[in-house]
Amino acid sequence: MSALESATIQCPYCWETLEISVDPSAEDQEYVEDCQVCCQPILIHAVFEEDRQLRVTATAENE
Repeated sequence: MSALESATIQCPYCWETLEISVDPSAEDQEYVEDCQVCCQPILIHAVFEEDRQLRVTATAENE
């Protein structure tokens, strides 16, 4: 089992900086996670590039 990787995102609603954990076993994943501050749903898109670099985007779920 792979260890989770940390990433920092910014909430698209309250602009708070948040720390999330991403499972590296899936190269391309999309899921919804509630903001830890304002509780709004954030659409997270995480991609592990060929060189295993993690790229994460966070957008409002209703965009």
